[in-house]
Amino acid sequence: MIERTLAPGVTLRLLRTSKFKTSMLAVTFLEPLREETAALNALLPKVLRRGTRQYPDLEAISAGLDELYGMSLEPIVRKKGEVQCLGFWASVLDDVFVPGQSSILEEAASMLGEMVLHPAGEGDAFLPEYVDSEKANLIDKIRGEINDKLQYALSRLRSQMCQGEAYGVNRYGSEESAQTITVEALYQRYRTLLETAPMYLYYCGSAEPERVEQAFRAAFAELPQTPRQPMPQTLALAKPQGDLRRFSDRLDVTQGKLILGFRLGGSVRELEATAPVMVLHALYGGSTNAKLFLNVRERLSLCYFASAALGLSKGIMTVYSGVKFEDFQKAEEEILAQLEACRQGEITQEELESARRTVAGSLRTTLDSQGKLEEYWLNRFVTGTSYTPEELAQAAEAVTLQQVVASAQSIQLDSIYTLRGEED
Repeated sequence: MIERTLAPGVTLRLLRTSKFKTSMLAVTFLEPLREETAALNALLPKVLRRGTRQYPDLEAISAGLDELYGMSLEPIVRKKGEVQCLGFWASVLDDVFVPGQSSILEEAASMLGEMVLHPAGEGDAFLPEYVDSEKANLIDKIRGEINDKLQYALSRLRSQMCQGEAYGVNRYGSEESAQTITVEALYQRYRTLLETAPMYLYYCGSAEPERVEQAFRAAFAELPQTPRQPMPQTLALAKPQGDLRRFSDRLDVTQGKLILGFRLGGSVRELEATAPVMVLHALYGGSTNAKLFLNVRERLSLCYFASAALGLSKGIMTVYSGVKFEDFQKAEEEILAQLEACRQGEITQEELESARRTVAGSLRTTLDSQGKLEEYWLNRFVTGTSYTPEELAQAAEAVTLQQVVASAQSIQLDSIYTLRGEED
């Protein structure tokens, strides 16, 4: 990975490889996740994608992408800890597969720059019809999250567990804040982002680093040369603030959802701390050989599914399960019993080896996907770390039983959320 600073607060990271037939380019603005700006930020890439000065509508954009051998260019909004990441990624045929002398890299970067810097509109404003249309789509998306009951339950656990913390804010914002968005407010937010937000540029492909740098410099030459804010940071609490909290909702569902939220003991960023936690996660609830799967689901049949997910930069782990309404208590007790077994070192050599292989194998498959690589390196950039997937895989393979036990012992239960049926 090669890193170049194109301007204060504007960073380019490029990964040179001939492994893929396409090149991936991305531009990401990094903003603190806040309730008052989340919906505005989430709406921006969608509106920008509707049209530019050179390509004023979707038909013109589609024609421009077709000329670049069917290049794809999509808006994207992500949440990394308490950082809202918004922008675009693009995938285009790599130069080595284009006949003759090719400038497809420069043209692809130019189209990214056009999308970011030259939105369709008259003067200092977006086209109202684009804003109104995408605003309605955003509201529908926020409303529709309740249709995926597991994701809804996970979101509810995060918002309740992290009350007063930015992590509890939805990456798309709230329906109420989206409803209040005006054309003027959105354009003002756009100008603020353009002038003050840290900016992360990414490239993965076969081109020489100097050529990639020049392509991005030319594409974003009109970017405002203004002072940018420092990289947003994520607040990670080392332990729960007070007693165990319980939250519950009732909806028209036939399967209950039980979600447990844990604090990991603080933010997990550095290589030496990350590898043991990832191996613990795989051993406890992150694979089909995990204790939760083999015991809570298979042996005891207390859950339809039982898995764990990590939020390393925030220092959080969530255990999520689907249960029968009458089994909530039993499932909760057994989920916690399996964590206690990890704390007591009740881990066989086979379990440890399987978990290490799972983590290392997953990290190495990252190297085979440009999308996964882009996601991985965005995580590294947001957390201020730079170790490679292979370095992390090797560290995982060397994790000891004592390190796994120490990681398990630092975990503390913070909150429990249940989604129950209306008649339960």
